[in-house]
Amino acid sequence: MEEEPAEDAEADLSGAEDNLDKQDNSQVFSEPQKRPEEVKKKIAETFFYTYEDVYSGPYATGDTEIPIDLLTFKHSFGYDCTRPVNLMIMDRHTVGYIAGNQVILQNLRTKYQKHVRSSCGGGIGFITAHPNKDYFAVGEKGKKPNIVIYTYPLVRPYRILKGGTEVAYVFGDFNRTGTLLASVGSSPDYMLTIWDWKQEETLLRSKAFAQDVYKVMFSAENEEHLTTGGSGHIRFWKMDLTLTGLKLQGALGRFGKTAVSDIMGFVELPDGKVVSGTEWGNLLLWEGGLIKVELCQVGHKPCHKGPVSQLVFDEGDLYSVGKDGVIRMWNFEVVDTADPVDDTGLVEMEPMNELWLGKNVSLNFITKIHDQGQPFWFAQDTSGAMWKLDLTFSNMTHDPECVCTFHSGGIEAVDVSPFTYLMATTALDRSVRIYDFGSNSQVSVMKFKQGGTALMWAPAVVNPEGGLIAVGFEDGVVRIIEVYDPKLLPGHAGQANGIAEINLKQVFKPHAAAVTALAYERKGDVFATGSKDKTVFFFAIEDEYKPIGFICVPGPVQALQWSPPSHDKSTLLILCENGFAVQVPAPLCGKHDAATTYHIKNLPKQYFHFYSIKSQIKLGEEIAQREKKKEEKEKARLEWMKQQKELGLEVQETKEEEPEEEPLPSIYIPEEPSPILCGFYAAPGKFWLSLGGYDSGFLYHCEFSHDNEEDPEKRKDEPFEVIPMENTDNNPIHQISFCSRSPLMFCGMQDGSLRAYPLGEKGLSVGALKDYWYLNVHDNDNGQIRGICCSHDDGCLITCGGDGNIFTFDLWSEEELPKELKVTIPPPRRGLEKEKATEDIKDPDAYTIEENKQKKEHERKMKEAEDKKNKKREELSALRQDFVFFLQKNQELPKHMQLHREEFEMDCRIFEELDRQTLQRIQLVQKQLAWEHEKQFIGLQKLQTQFQDSLEFTLTVHAIQSNHQISTYSLLTVSEKYSQDKKHEDSKWAVHKDKWTAPKEAEQAEEEIHRETTPVHRGSVVFENEAERLKTPEVRKPTTRYIESRRQKIRRLVEKYDALKAKIMKRRAEWHELYKSKPRDNYENSKDAEEIKEARENIGCYRLKSATNYTLTENECISTEKKMMQLAILEDLIHKTKVNMNEEIVSLRDLKVSTIDEIKSLLKEVKSIQASLDVSEHLPIPLIPQLHPDEVPEKIVQYNSDVLLKFKEEQEATAKLKESLEGCPSSRAFRHVFLQTPPVEEGAPMAQAGVTEEQEAFEMEKAEPTEMELEILKREKIKNLYLQETLIKKINTLVINFDAELHLLRHKKLKMDVQMKSADLRCITCCEELLILKKLEVHEDLLEEKVYALINEQEDIHSKLKSCLAQIEDRKCEIVTLEERKKALYASFEASLGENNEFADFLTDILKKEVECVEKEVGRGAGEENENEEEDDEKPDLKTDEENWGSESIVFDDSVCPEGCSEDLFLNTIQLRQQRIGIEKAVEEEKKVAADLKKEYNALAKKAKEIETSLDTTNRELEAFQWEKLHRLNELDVVVPLRLHQVQCLVDGKMPRDFSQTLVFTNQSLQYLQKRIADQRNEKIMQREIHKKAKEQHKQLLQDKKEMEMEIQGLEERCNNLMMEKFGRLVDFEAVQVHSVNIPMEQMKVRIMEKEYEYFVELKEWEERIVVLQHQLTKLTRENTSKLHQLNRFCHEKHQLETELESLTTGQGGEFEGTQSADLKETARLESRLMHVTCEVAHLKEEISQGRVDQM
Repeated sequence: MEEEPAEDAEADLSGAEDNLDKQDNSQVFSEPQKRPEEVKKKIAETFFYTYEDVYSGPYATGDTEIPIDLLTFKHSFGYDCTRPVNLMIMDRHTVGYIAGNQVILQNLRTKYQKHVRSSCGGGIGFITAHPNKDYFAVGEKGKKPNIVIYTYPLVRPYRILKGGTEVAYVFGDFNRTGTLLASVGSSPDYMLTIWDWKQEETLLRSKAFAQDVYKVMFSAENEEHLTTGGSGHIRFWKMDLTLTGLKLQGALGRFGKTAVSDIMGFVELPDGKVVSGTEWGNLLLWEGGLIKVELCQVGHKPCHKGPVSQLVFDEGDLYSVGKDGVIRMWNFEVVDTADPVDDTGLVEMEPMNELWLGKNVSLNFITKIHDQGQPFWFAQDTSGAMWKLDLTFSNMTHDPECVCTFHSGGIEAVDVSPFTYLMATTALDRSVRIYDFGSNSQVSVMKFKQGGTALMWAPAVVNPEGGLIAVGFEDGVVRIIEVYDPKLLPGHAGQANGIAEINLKQVFKPHAAAVTALAYERKGDVFATGSKDKTVFFFAIEDEYKPIGFICVPGPVQALQWSPPSHDKSTLLILCENGFAVQVPAPLCGKHDAATTYHIKNLPKQYFHFYSIKSQIKLGEEIAQREKKKEEKEKARLEWMKQQKELGLEVQETKEEEPEEEPLPSIYIPEEPSPILCGFYAAPGKFWLSLGGYDSGFLYHCEFSHDNEEDPEKRKDEPFEVIPMENTDNNPIHQISFCSRSPLMFCGMQDGSLRAYPLGEKGLSVGALKDYWYLNVHDNDNGQIRGICCSHDDGCLITCGGDGNIFTFDLWSEEELPKELKVTIPPPRRGLEKEKATEDIKDPDAYTIEENKQKKEHERKMKEAEDKKNKKREELSALRQDFVFFLQKNQELPKHMQLHREEFEMDCRIFEELDRQTLQRIQLVQKQLAWEHEKQFIGLQKLQTQFQDSLEFTLTVHAIQSNHQISTYSLLTVSEKYSQDKKHEDSKWAVHKDKWTAPKEAEQAEEEIHRETTPVHRGSVVFENEAERLKTPEVRKPTTRYIESRRQKIRRLVEKYDALKAKIMKRRAEWHELYKSKPRDNYENSKDAEEIKEARENIGCYRLKSATNYTLTENECISTEKKMMQLAILEDLIHKTKVNMNEEIVSLRDLKVSTIDEIKSLLKEVKSIQASLDVSEHLPIPLIPQLHPDEVPEKIVQYNSDVLLKFKEEQEATAKLKESLEGCPSSRAFRHVFLQTPPVEEGAPMAQAGVTEEQEAFEMEKAEPTEMELEILKREKIKNLYLQETLIKKINTLVINFDAELHLLRHKKLKMDVQMKSADLRCITCCEELLILKKLEVHEDLLEEKVYALINEQEDIHSKLKSCLAQIEDRKCEIVTLEERKKALYASFEASLGENNEFADFLTDILKKEVECVEKEVGRGAGEENENEEEDDEKPDLKTDEENWGSESIVFDDSVCPEGCSEDLFLNTIQLRQQRIGIEKAVEEEKKVAADLKKEYNALAKKAKEIETSLDTTNRELEAFQWEKLHRLNELDVVVPLRLHQVQCLVDGKMPRDFSQTLVFTNQSLQYLQKRIADQRNEKIMQREIHKKAKEQHKQLLQDKKEMEMEIQGLEERCNNLMMEKFGRLVDFEAVQVHSVNIPMEQMKVRIMEKEYEYFVELKEWEERIVVLQHQLTKLTRENTSKLHQLNRFCHEKHQLETELESLTTGQGGEFEGTQSADLKETARLESRLMHVTCEVAHLKEEISQGRVDQM
């Protein structure tokens, strides 16, 4: 950016920094400083920084030859629209936005751009404009980032704010007047800072929250209010002026019942309320840190369909901006005054106006600007656009205008034209855009159904016109598009609207996943595509792209590169994400069989599976570094020794012991292979790789091996050369591009930076990439560079990143830069205007090329199979016809010549197999229908549970001989509505009563606990881990025997102490039991209380509920719960009664069934008897009783398969007839089947039996009987007649008995019906009462809660009163104690004076003198400055008091002991005076504390009285409410059925007409009242006698108590006298016994002895070990010395041998010419000897080094 020169008043940057030094970043207050030297100088209004000193430019290493101005920023084509706020309006034509490390100021009319780079190079966090548009602030990112304030329109750095956050700024906002700036930082500090930006000072700062904070905004009305919102929170801030200065205080908003939401948009209203958005689209109204209401649209529809991104309050209107692309205007007054109407907290309202921008619009931010006096709004669309909006919502409102469009999200790919200044880009926003980077404009755009993932401009060898582009998409589709100039089309010269147009030439889908790489072969014959589905597809390039085939690779494809023209063979380098590299030759079209599949299986492949060597490299570097340190250390030691020798000092040449080195790091291989990011060919079969993850930081030179038979997954290929890349361990290289005009390699980094490396003639080598040029271009967090390319003439460089930005740079120098870059749009193809539009693939699930091929092949095979089936069917049909013909021929033959059917069966196993297959099919069908069967079965069970199980069948039992009948009650199953409530208390009042009594019981328990004496628990000493017995006694060390004796002594002391303690505890327990049996002052005998309660309950006083003096007891209070329980109990009782009656009726039905069965069996016997009798002797047989259908209703739901089949037939018949009948005829038919009772078929078997018996009798009659036989027949006849009569009577008796049982049960049921009617009436009354109680329940609950709260408060006050009273008593006791100490002090003083002391008055005055008592602490440190200052402040007061006292009494000086007075007595008096002053001060403090406690006690007592008054008032209100409730219940009419004999209220012997003054009263109660008259008289006489006896007993107990107290007093006096005689004072024996033995001290002594012995033994072991190690060290040193001597000898021999060898090889002479062979042998022998000696030397060196390691 070009800058204007600074003004004259502008200071030097270094001087400005000196003037702008700040204090630390803690709280800074706004009041002026105390010391004038600390006041900072104000920055002048005319002070400016220079842009060259502020901005972050490119960086180059020291030795690089690359110029610092290698690249010149030209234009930005992208827009990071996904940022929360990335739009700043400076005037009506200029907008500002963040683009990587730049802020772009673009003129919307001229498209001119002005860029402002960041100051630290770490990126930019936010931009915001000053309210008057004269300044704008840029908050940056990086380590300790800055906020730079620029002026506008000159764009000069005006102020730099430092120290506001640690890593990055997230948002900033000016206040309404523009004097303050608020900023908020990101993780980890989330610091909120308020700046006085013109003075570059921090006013206030505080941590905003512990999670991400999105925004901070000043209040438009109150500049002391701020609001921050972010992840799951909103916080309200105030700048309050306190005693210590201006502070920033924040209150966190509480969501309460509302779900927690991220707050992205909010605004503070004029009255202090805050409106915020939510993730689900509703608005929240905050007041006092709480959610007042949640606003939604009518019908509980959200205000927006998605998150609310911004809220704006402008000129009295409230606007909400949503991610759904809608801006709504709401009525401010309705929002501000909204109140919740129900528990949900939702308030419905409709927007006043709304503006919908479109379907694919998602708004993030809007800002306002005035254009020629009319307000306009600019909006940021996350879909990649800027909008100009008119929100006046009037008739003259302008339509929304899309100012400019961009890619949305990260750019996936970019490429340039091979002929002109055109570039193409694609992204996941489903668009392909063509830019003219010569004139900095967008020439064309084309939208698709899926997002683009790869793009490549076809080279000149493929398309000489340079207008063909291949684009890969995320659904696996590849589209070939062509760019052309529409003006060159025949007949369209004047009709073209744009500069260029895009035509879809061809579309095909080679992959099932996203296309990640595209590549054209160097000759232009083959086109390759790679995808995440681990395949690479090849196409032959002709007029259209024809598929050749595909190959499978071991991982998702990352990149494709064809071998350059310098290589002999054309091969394709395939780089996979998971660390694989594959090389394949170019497939030839037509050589691979593609009839059934496009899969090429015979294409030769070379694999390289990257194996991590970074850990080995790091290990080698660590070893080299350690060796270097050792060499430097040894060199320094030798140098020092040399210096010492030069000084004439003797130095022993002994090597110092080297410290133990840290172990070397182990070799680490990552579990997940590092991803390959990019790569390129280096030579045939060799290539370079850049990896991410653990293996980043290097460029790896790799080579394909020729061993391709091994499984690729098992390969472990290591690169043969690596080049370390500086500062790339956590910032790997993602893209590499080469510039052919100048030998440069451009690298795109993960952090969005751009690097340039100079290349030498040899290309890449280890030393060639040390120096580089560096520039931060894209965003450092999400601006990973995804594409780098140079223009066709290498004059421009284009980069694209994940932040959505596209930057162009000039590579030309100022001299080479052409004045104008002309762009030539490629011409259209011939016949393009006549071609039909290419049909696009719109379905993302469409078949790929291979899937389509497989589908066609499958269809072909299926067609062939179907043809074969049809042919077989025709053959089977012909065979069947022949078989039928043979059967007919067989039938025509005579029978004896016909063949049986079985003879036609060729093999019986065929039919067995068919039967088996049929059975399998049946089982298969059953399995298939199992789920449906189970579903229908469960449905039937649910229907039965819903309609049958919840209903009890109603049956009617009929009498046999009469028309009487009895029916069961129609019942439902018991409702569980009140079943759980029976286990709880009867009412809430009982629960409250328990709560009220709980604190009292707790207090009583505490009192009892305080009475008890807590015994001191000292566990018996347990000695564990006893020391082992000493092996050798040592002088002055305790032996184990002595330790054991000490333990025995302690054990005996403990046992003695435990026995004594047990005796004391036993005595305490006895006293405790005795005191526990003592009754309290408010003690009441439980037996008496129960009798009083019983008397009150049975007193017999019946007061009318309507009487004015009627009062309710706690048990008589009626509540909703009680009434519901009463109703539930009544319903349960009714149900149980009816169930019992139904059970009796069912039992009666069962009796009838058993009776019928018995009658049937009796009738069978009767018929068998009548068969042997004459017809004239037969008695009439009674009829068999039949069961009526309503007596067996359960048969209605019983069915079988026959019934179901019949029902199905009836349904089919009904469907055929199509008769429209009312109801469901199938149901009636179904029911009719079950209602029919099958007739008793007794006639048929009985008739058959009669026939057979008659036949037998007829046969017997044929023979003439004898006399004996006649006699027997006569007897049998008499017997049968008797049995016949008896059985018939028995049948009649059974019938009569059953009818009698039915009559009795019917009579019982009639009585029960009357009771049930009365119970039903009572239920109705209870329900009416329940309705009244429910209406009054809310008010009653409020009163009860109020009473409960007051009782709790009263209990708290009483507990505080007790505590306060106890503290007052303690203070009084303490005052009395101090007074006694004071008296004792004076008594001691009098005793020290003695008698007739001449200095008594002088010493008494000294003792009574009032002076200040200053205590000095000994050894006070010099650091206690505050206390020293306080003492210095007190010293003047002390001197003043001394001077005043000296003026009053000049007679003596209390600082000097007078002559003749005892020095000890004088000092004692001074000391006693100090004690007296201390006691008096303590008394004053205690009195002061007592007075404060008294005041507190009085205040609490007053408050307790007020609470008691309120409680009484509330109780009266509750009683009045209970009375009103009772009155409302008494107004209900209650039905009481009475008989005439029960009515005793007669007027003149007649029934009165008016019963309003009568009372329904039971006879039992009346009789009980009459009986109570006599009982009361007797009880009165008895209670008088009991009272008289109790009075006499009380008198006797008082006398006994007085005597016992006198006895106790005498015993205490005797005990005290004995103690005074023996000890001279009163002694607490328990305390003496407790402190007689210090057991812990004895135990510690024993432990000290044990530890001393253990440490002695351990020290001895270490000494012995040291001696052994010293011997080993000496031995190793000797061995090392001998080996060094041996090494020296070998070296000497080696030197001699080398000398001899050299002399032999260089010697000349004629005598050796004839012995050449001998010389050769001798030379070989010496060389072998030399090799042997060398090996021995190496071996000795290893042994020496190993010896050193062992020694260390």
